[in-house]
Amino acid sequence: MRAVFIGAGILSLTTARLLLKRGHEVVIIERDKELISELSQELDCGFLHGDGSKPAILREADPVHTDTLFCLADSDQANIIASLVGKSLGFRRVVTKIDDTEFEHICLELGLEDTIIPARTMARHLADMSEGRDPIELSTMIRDEARAYSFVVRDEQIGALAALALPPQTRVICIYRDGRMILPDADTELKSDDEVVLLTHRDSLAELDRQLGVPA
Repeated sequence: MRAVFIGAGILSLTTARLLLKRGHEVVIIERDKELISELSQELDCGFLHGDGSKPAILREADPVHTDTLFCLADSDQANIIASLVGKSLGFRRVVTKIDDTEFEHICLELGLEDTIIPARTMARHLADMSEGRDPIELSTMIRDEARAYSFVVRDEQIGALAALALPPQTRVICIYRDGRMILPDADTELKSDDEVVLLTHRDSLAELDRQLGVPA
């Protein structure tokens, strides 16, 4: 597996070290030339000096032969731009880190389905731990051919949930509305800006993108 990281922050470096230990190929894109020089003494990986949101730099990172592009810079805006450029250049999977939750719906509307908010994830885990819970990681339950998929309801999708023409082997798990989780039933009505979370077969992802993705 080959992974490209934008930004040499603590999250990038921690993940990169794990991947290297597991025998995977890693490339890190970083603006700070001195930091690259320091890291090259300890990490057996490739480095690119430059702005990871620029198309020329990302082309140099070889999108065709890369499995995942991790956009983990310090700036949410830079990560969103880099993610969009990366998708346009053909990276197979793009992971977008944001810190400001106000950008979450924007990321979903832009088709950046692999958006992560590290602080919120850790906060939920710590809160559950403090209450004596041991939450099961989602990744241990959704495996093999199963995939999670989410989309934000547009005006033309407002109405009965049952009216959605979902592909085979696709089910609605829950809806997030105004910061609350809703477990839908047959009478549930979709409202604008609802985030709908689906469980589907991986073969249905392309069809879901056609039906529910951002219009061109």
